[in-house]
Amino acid sequence: MVSAPYCAKLFSDFGADVIKVEPPEGDVSRQWGPFPNDEPHPEKSGLFFFLNTNKRAVTIDVSRTDGREQFGELLRDADLFIENNRPQQMRDWGLDYDSLAEANPNLVMVSITPYGQTGPYSDWVAYDLNAYHLSAAGHRYCGRPGEAPLEHGTFSADFYGANAGAAWGLAAVYGRDIVGGGQHLDVSCAEVIASVFTGCQNIGGFAQDGVYETRTGIGMPLGAPATILPCKDGHVWMLALEPGQWNALAKVMGNPDWMLLEQFQDMFVRAQNADAMYPLIEQWTMEHTKAEIMERCQEAGCPTMAIMTVPEAAEQPHLKERGYVVDIEHPVLGPMRTLGAPFGLPESPGGPTAPAPLLGQHNDELLKRGVAN
Repeated sequence: MVSAPYCAKLFSDFGADVIKVEPPEGDVSRQWGPFPNDEPHPEKSGLFFFLNTNKRAVTIDVSRTDGREQFGELLRDADLFIENNRPQQMRDWGLDYDSLAEANPNLVMVSITPYGQTGPYSDWVAYDLNAYHLSAAGHRYCGRPGEAPLEHGTFSADFYGANAGAAWGLAAVYGRDIVGGGQHLDVSCAEVIASVFTGCQNIGGFAQDGVYETRTGIGMPLGAPATILPCKDGHVWMLALEPGQWNALAKVMGNPDWMLLEQFQDMFVRAQNADAMYPLIEQWTMEHTKAEIMERCQEAGCPTMAIMTVPEAAEQPHLKERGYVVDIEHPVLGPMRTLGAPFGLPESPGGPTAPAPLLGQHNDELLKRGVAN
């Protein structure tokens, strides 16, 4: 539902002509929601809307011979083909890279799967969280120390895999223009997560001397303050590790005597006394709102941040000013708010300008008439 569509969205939102190919019954994300008033409708899925802005769409049944012929016509002049099916399924359909490259030697094919195109798990059935936990990221990061690991936010592995696929898919197209010929990009979401999540302070240390970091729960164990604290109307991420940041926090809090002690200039000493220190800071945070804490700390030079709820983030003035929250008109949903481009390119600005397509909206325009779909 997510990895290939989001990868393609990164191209469509920056001007590429992207064709979304769905089965006749529609992409499964059309059934996923969320839906207005929680009423399922194939044209009202929030997930499908977000993942497919600026695309054209056709319906093709690639399990049928005539459908595969239609699909082959679309691929004949394509630069990129992005997919996230099991490798064996693509071979069964005759849509593996070797087969497609015979008709279009310049095709760059991006395959994004949980475990990659090779190896004993390559054809296992799996979702985003399967890939996430294969990487040991769940054991490393999610949950309290000594307790069972917890699942991570949904689709993290898919979104990270999609970003990797888009970056290196673009590189493969550029490389094709330099050295000639297409190629097959094999993106394993588990390996991407292993690189960007588990790799940090873990893989190298384990390879070198068998040591790796473990879960710490809320907060950082080595330096303090670096934790989540409650306040008047929610929570804040309290961070003040460097001496200047700590002194800025002390100033905002009215310079309590205990904060001015020389030993508390050291973040490691503060961490060793965190159990006694955090309740004292919490007494102050509970007297203020998270916006007050964030703004006063930032003004003083302490990088503390309010923990936003989803509704608060949707109305966040900083994101609006940067154009990251945009409004688009959809023919069935009406006016919709969605996220803009996650990368800023002033000379070629991107982002969604057209809504996700209706099911089969561009069949007549893109498919040969008289051929079943």
